[in-house]
Amino acid sequence: MITPETLFRALSDSTRLRCLLLMLSEQSLCVCEFVHALDLSQPRVSRHLGHLRDLGIVQDERRGQWVHYRLHPQLPDWAREVLQAAFAADGVGDIRRRLAAMPNRPSIACD
Repeated sequence: MITPETLFRALSDSTRLRCLLLMLSEQSLCVCEFVHALDLSQPRVSRHLGHLRDLGIVQDERRGQWVHYRLHPQLPDWAREVLQAAFAADGVGDIRRRLAAMPNRPSIACD
């Protein structure tokens, strides 16, 4: 079970925060989509996503050659409300625009 301290420690890193806000917006994303949207290296993004998975905040799923991440379905309501409030305050518009411009997005091809 996730605690407030665990969640807020996870949110204190801007990469993890932006990943979570993107997941809140897009539901499920492939690692390569995070790499494109955040303009970061794949190892860095994977390390942060793995940390969030280990904390029980997100869940991963392999779809063919891609690994997709989404908010853990058992994430407590209070934690979702914190993320929704952060999203409402920021919206990560620039990151979402970069993601929308990504050619051949795996999440769209897999749906």
